[in-house]
Order: sequence, then C-alpha cells, then structure tokens
Amino acid sequence: MSHNIGNSDRVGAHGGMEKSFGFQNVAEERKQELVNEVFHKVAKRYDLMNDLMSGGLHRVWKDAMIAWLAPSKRAGWRSLDVAGGTGDIAFRIVNASGKKAHVTVLDINGSMLGVGQERAVKKGLSECLEFVEANAEELPFDDNSFDAYTIAFGIRNVPHIDKALSEAYRVLKPGGRFMCLEFSEVEMPVLDKIYDQWSFHAIPQIGKMITGDKESYSYLVESIRKFPKQKDFAEMIEKAGFEHVSWRDFTGGIAALHSGWKI
Repeated sequence: MSHNIGNSDRVGAHGGMEKSFGFQNVAEERKQELVNEVFHKVAKRYDLMNDLMSGGLHRVWKDAMIAWLAPSKRAGWRSLDVAGGTGDIAFRIVNASGKKAHVTVLDINGSMLGVGQERAVKKGLSECLEFVEANAEELPFDDNSFDAYTIAFGIRNVPHIDKALSEAYRVLKPGGRFMCLEFSEVEMPVLDKIYDQWSFHAIPQIGKMITGDKESYSYLVESIRKFPKQKDFAEMIEKAGFEHVSWRDFTGGIAALHSGWKI
C-alpha cells in the first residue's frame, strides 16, 4: 500500500486518534492495550528503534528540546517527563540542570520504565529521578505541581490526546512550560517522498530483521502518519488552555517541537 505524507490519513485538531491503531480502526477501549503490547515488545530495543525511525537524528532533536527548555539550575525545580520510560529526556534534563532538577518519569508501560531504571543506576542519576507507572490521561499528581512537562515521541500513542493535554495543564504550576517533541508532517518536496518510502518499506523490514517483529514497527510508522499536522496540534494545545504556543520544525518537518505556557 502506497501512502503520501500529508494526505487525508491525518486527523485534525478535533482529534480522532482514540480508535486508530495505525491505519486500522479498533474499539476505543482496546487501543491502550494494543499500544501497550507494542511497547512491551520493543522496550529493550526502543532506542535502536528511534535511531532507525529518525536516522539517528532523534538524539539531535532531543538535545535541541532540552536547549529550548533550558532547565533551571535552582534546587527544587521539578519536571515531569511523560511516556519517557527509557529515561532519554529525563537524563538530559538532570544533566542540563547541573543535577539540581528533580524529574519524575511517568510511563504507562512497566517494561519501558524497567529499562529507564536500569539506565539511571548505570548513569548514577537515580537520586534525581523518580519512576511512576501511570496513565497520561489521568496523572496521579496534585494541581500546580511541576515547573515543566515534557513528552517526546509519546503523545501520538495516547488514545485521548485532549485528555493528556488538559492533564498537562492541570499539573503545571502557573508559569510552567509544556514541551512536546513528535514526528510530524514533512513539508519539503523530495524529502517527503524519500521519507515516505523509508518509513513504509524500510523501517518495518529492519524491525523484523532486528527483533523479528514487523507488526510493531508498522504500527509505529502508521501512527506517525495519523498524527495531526503541526498547525492542528498547536490548536489542540491552545484548546487545553496554554498560551504563547509555538513550534519549531526539525529536519524539514520530520519532527516538530511544540511549546506552550500555563500563564
């Protein structure tokens, strides 16, 4: 099946990811369970998978995310990293803050959190981190608890994105910042075609070669194609209450970094 980036597969600002599992429609109550299965399967190879899906560029994009966030070096600054099980963003925040920041890593998937906890111990960062297994749609935290909320390559896997965004708004302190890094709509001619071929044909095959699991990688590619384009997602962030919403495209729009403030 051939697909072009930016075609009618994408959902708009009104949502529509609740029942989509890649290009299939599934019962709303099954979506989370199916997504969970994917991440249990790929947890051990998750960073490798991101390398494949981004050509290694996810590392550069994540560094750019932390630079734009500019974590505070004051003691007591608290950040929540959602869908961040393997710790990639959390470790960067802690290091950028000179180990002053305290980061809570939240993920719905225990396998992903297990990988992150192991990595935290190896890096000697455990005392700055806390790992919590919970749902982005129902955060187990008080209102006005965090200075920053980050989510990288996770929000497209949340069934009800609007709920996740309103929860992000709720738990942030006034003056707190929301940042989301996500695969997005490629807006450069030629690059869009190349990326399309790579995504639909190469990534699932490589996933199969490395992990024996083609289906999970097919889902992940398809979920990127369903996710709202940059302008529509920015509109969703504004609807949740955030102000000064903006975004930066990376690598021609293969990924986009969205920012918003709780004023």
